[in-house]
Amino acid sequence: MQIQVSGSIAFDTIMVFEGQFKDHILPDQVHMLNVAFLAPQMRQEYGGCAANIAYGLAGLGARCRLLGSIGHDGKAYLERLGQLGIDTQAVISKPDCFTAQAFITTDLQDNQITAFHPGAMNFAHESQVGPGPGLGIVSPNGKQAMLSHAQAFADQAMAFVFDPGQAMPIFDAEELLKLIRLASWIAVNDYEGEMLSRKLNRPLAEMVSLLRPHPQGGLIQTKGSEGVEILTREASHRIPAMAVEKAVDPTGCGDAFRSGLLFGLASGANLLTSARLGVVMGGLKVQSRGGQNYPITQNLVRESWSKTSWATDHCPL
Repeated sequence: MQIQVSGSIAFDTIMVFEGQFKDHILPDQVHMLNVAFLAPQMRQEYGGCAANIAYGLAGLGARCRLLGSIGHDGKAYLERLGQLGIDTQAVISKPDCFTAQAFITTDLQDNQITAFHPGAMNFAHESQVGPGPGLGIVSPNGKQAMLSHAQAFADQAMAFVFDPGQAMPIFDAEELLKLIRLASWIAVNDYEGEMLSRKLNRPLAEMVSLLRPHPQGGLIQTKGSEGVEILTREASHRIPAMAVEKAVDPTGCGDAFRSGLLFGLASGANLLTSARLGVVMGGLKVQSRGGQNYPITQNLVRESWSKTSWATDHCPL
C-alpha cells in the first residue's frame, strides 16, 4: 500500500541555547518581548515535516510518495530523497524561490523556538495527489496545499491523518473543522492539542466523533517523555515513551512517530499497535541529531520493539 505524504520539505538550521528559555522571559513583559539567546552550537540539517516522515517510512521499507515543493537550492536534497527510495515525481521545483527554511533554537529542556521562511512551500498545492489505494497524511505545508490535498484524499475515499502542527495558526475554526471531518485521524502534540481545543472551544475527546469513520480512526496526542495518548470513539489508551540511554535532540521526533504510525496502519495493524511502532521510531530518532540522521532498519526496529513493555504484542514489521 502506497503512503502519500503532504507537507514541508525544508532545511533546518538548528541552534542550542545552553540554558532554559523560561529563565529569560519575563511573563509580565511579553507585550514588549525583546530577548536574545546565545547559541554556541549550530548546524544545518535536512528537514521539513513531509521529508522527515518520508525518511522514516523509507527506512521501514514502505512505498512512499512525497507531495511538496523545493526551491532553486533544493536539487541535491531532492536527489538524496530519491536515492533513499522515496517517490519524488510529484514534488514541484520553483527556480525563483528558496526551499523552505526553519531556524530552530532548542534549550536544555528540549523546548523549541522556531522561525520559518516558507519560500517554495507556498506553491506546494501544485503537487498532485496520485491515485489510490493507500493512506495519506496532511502535515504542515502551505495553506492551500493542506486544503487541496485533504480534499483530494477525501475525494478518492483515501483515509488520511490530519497533522496541523505548526500550521495551525493559519486556519480559522471553520477551516479546521472541515479538515477534521475529512480526515480519519488527528495527530497533535501536547501543546498543539491544547491550542486546537481552544480554537474549536471543545475538548479533544469530542473531536473524535467529527472524524470520517474508519475502523481504526482516532486522535493521537504525543506528549514527549510522558508517552502518547490515544482517543477513539470506544476508549482511550496510554502508551509510555520508549526508554533510551540518552536523549540527544527532539527535532523530528514527532515526524518519526508519524512514520511508524502510518506504516503500522498501512500494514493493517490496529491503532494501538501502530502508535506503539511510532513510539519506537520516535525513541530511535531522539538519540541522534537532526530529523534524518538516525539509523533505521527493520532489524533495528524489531530489536528495539523487543525491549519495550509491549514486546509481546505483534510488531507490524
